[in-house]
Amino acid sequence: MCGIVGIVGRAFVADHLIEALRRLEYRGYDSAGIATLERGRLVRRRAEGKLANLAMSLRDEPLGGSIGIGHTRWATHGRPNETNAHPHATARLAVVHNGIIENFRELKAELQGFGIRFESETDTEVVAQLVSREMDQGLGPEEAVAACLPRLHGAFALGFIFSGYDDLLVGARHGAPLAIGFGEVEAGIGEIYLGSDALALAPFTEEITYLEEGDWAVLSRAGAVIHDIDGGLVERPRQRIVAQAYQVEKGNHRHFMAKEIHEQPEVVGRTLAHYVDLARSRIALPDALPFEFARLSRLSIAACGTAYYAGLVAKYWFETLARLPVEIDVASEARYREPPLDRDGLTLVISQSGETADTLASLRYAKAQGQHTLAVVNVPTSTIAREASAIVPTLAGPEIGVASTKAFSCQLTVLLCLAIVAGRARGTLSAERERELVDALITVPGLMAEATKREGEIEVLAREVSKARDVLYLGRGTSYPMALEGALKLKEISYIHAEGYAAGELKHGPIALIDESVPVIVIAPHDAIFEKTVSNMQEVAARGGRIILIGDAKGAAAAGLETLATVTMPDCDAVVAPIVYAVPIQLIAYHTAVFMGKDVDQPRNLAKSVTVE
Repeated sequence: MCGIVGIVGRAFVADHLIEALRRLEYRGYDSAGIATLERGRLVRRRAEGKLANLAMSLRDEPLGGSIGIGHTRWATHGRPNETNAHPHATARLAVVHNGIIENFRELKAELQGFGIRFESETDTEVVAQLVSREMDQGLGPEEAVAACLPRLHGAFALGFIFSGYDDLLVGARHGAPLAIGFGEVEAGIGEIYLGSDALALAPFTEEITYLEEGDWAVLSRAGAVIHDIDGGLVERPRQRIVAQAYQVEKGNHRHFMAKEIHEQPEVVGRTLAHYVDLARSRIALPDALPFEFARLSRLSIAACGTAYYAGLVAKYWFETLARLPVEIDVASEARYREPPLDRDGLTLVISQSGETADTLASLRYAKAQGQHTLAVVNVPTSTIAREASAIVPTLAGPEIGVASTKAFSCQLTVLLCLAIVAGRARGTLSAERERELVDALITVPGLMAEATKREGEIEVLAREVSKARDVLYLGRGTSYPMALEGALKLKEISYIHAEGYAAGELKHGPIALIDESVPVIVIAPHDAIFEKTVSNMQEVAARGGRIILIGDAKGAAAAGLETLATVTMPDCDAVVAPIVYAVPIQLIAYHTAVFMGKDVDQPRNLAKSVTVE
């Protein structure tokens, strides 16, 4: 959510700030801006909407200066317009901010009592005015920031530059990620960078340091001085990143989402290669876990959005294959519900970014209760990865489209591997059944590639879906969470109202919504409960509902129903079906949104990484 970048360079930095912000577009934003120092004087350019608008403003009125900060904003306080866009500034400083200052009203009232006037509706301007007032009272820039940080409640990552200080950039983090990048040094003078994540910094550096919770840092061309939450000087490790690994292009695809859907066979295969011992047809975790599945009394899962639906599929797998009781919560509920957690239990959190605020809070709650914690993450250097007892990475690579696709299928892959390991450890899964499951898993990349060949017929189908005002998704067993995920995908990028239901719940209310104007998308692999799903499809057909069936050839023939369309999937083991069936539900949403002319990669009101509540 939002994106921060800062540069202390040797030459003009405006173009590099824009370049870095472009790499943060995937997080979602509705305005953008940069600020630099020209001969010690603060200057800004801000624009509502896309970065192209900001770039146009800079073409008309270029900015000089070898130090600057930039920001892509996703509105939380105040409308998305130029006035509320970052950076926010006073005569003394400019600041960019990711997060939410929860006590901004109290601080604003206090500052207004001193006669300070505010220009924007944002919580961020409070930070600018608060630090400026401390400087007015005689403190230097670093001391002023240090004095103000303890007064800020909430989650934030901050970057400051100061009028008259062309070799000073201050960054701070509390509950939101922030990294420092170290550039090349020439004639004893270096360049240094500040960014929300490594992706923003990759074009400029191969060496970064992640700030820890509560850290604040003073950056200059001489290097970085880092302070911890108590103000003491600390050293944080430097890590090398491979810039090429962070190159993100659409290739021959129209959108990042399309590219990432088509990358799934490759990235799922890469993930499987990390966990499958092909010589022995078994799952072999690359690292030992600090707990024993056999000794666990219960598994608690917490996640948000698409990751939550991956966890819901995993609940079926863990309970069926490992006979391990599972409780799953939306992380935003788990963190406040304060569930009792036994010390012999495990909390599993799932997050693409590894920075999701509610999921991180759930992780910390579990740790405080004395539980082991395990994280399924796509960014192994993220906060969640660093704080969990252990991690199992998904290896999906950078995911740019806001609507998760390849990260979701890789999450499912890793979760099934974990469930198999748990079943083996708990003695509920025979060696023969494990071999069968591993054999089924290694067919998944090929099956997903086969599923993408249905894209042409799905594109035609999407034209019909685009005419609907409401769409229902139905499924049973592991297809129920997939119905929820399908509905979420359609809502996210096409803005059509869609709901997912357990097919058996149809008669308990949702059937009232069915008429000839409502497409009903049924996810129905030919599994042990297929006949039950067919009964629900017959109920839909009897009421004039337009059925779109996603199932294999055997199931489609057995259903014997007239459908608006049937997407015929390749045959596969029912256990791995959710991973394979992710492809058509993603393609339906994608092509519906494209046909409707929506912004597929950056849908309205959404952000890629939700790093605040």
